[in-house]
Amino acid sequence: MKSTERHKLKENEFARSVGAARDMVSSRQNDILRVVVIAVVLIAVVGGFTWWRQAQYAKASAALAAGLAVFEAPVIAPTAPAPGSPVPVQQPGTFQTEQAKLEAALPKLMAAADQYPSQQAGIAARYYAASALASLGRFAEAEQRYQEVVDKAGSSLIYSRTGRLGLADAQAAQGKFDQAIEIYRAISTDTNSTLPVDGVLMSLGRTYARAGRPEEAVRAFSRIVEEFPQSPYAADARRERDETRKS
Repeated sequence: MKSTERHKLKENEFARSVGAARDMVSSRQNDILRVVVIAVVLIAVVGGFTWWRQAQYAKASAALAAGLAVFEAPVIAPTAPAPGSPVPVQQPGTFQTEQAKLEAALPKLMAAADQYPSQQAGIAARYYAASALASLGRFAEAEQRYQEVVDKAGSSLIYSRTGRLGLADAQAAQGKFDQAIEIYRAISTDTNSTLPVDGVLMSLGRTYARAGRPEEAVRAFSRIVEEFPQSPYAADARRERDETRKS
């Protein structure tokens, strides 16, 4: 076969291949178009969701920051003016009392918590709101907020553990000793917990003592003395253990 004939044969084969491909695309044009449209829509949806999630994260973080700015603001007690001098003006961003500061922070923190309940920043805001309520002596409300933190945080966030500890503290403050003791005991024996066990045991021992269970209180205090001799709670634990034994 001459080279020119072979060349023409190849050209014909190529032409047939191109024609077949063109015919296939033409016959399946609608199907291909649908696939392309679906792919474009999916890319748009994923991109839009990612943008929305990032925007929500930024807004939640900003809301938490606004609450914490008040929660952590300095307290500067007013001073009596010198005779003949005007009354000193409170510095911007400061509060005269701790109570005034916490009462001002509370609505900001709860606004962030309610607006972004599932965001990490929203859960953190709810935790700090619970802490503010406890510091204000509103223990029933603090208990409710701490329980919400535990429910929303699951087991992946540090607030699930600190929320349980705050919940127990709020319950103990209301005289719900059995409920508080159950939580303290569970935390003190949790090998995966990142909370300081000596501090938890101190709360456990004191709650046992308040509940009229001196022997269990002594055991809790003794654990601190024996297992954590360098703990900042060790001296208090030893003293309260000895006092409980005498009572």
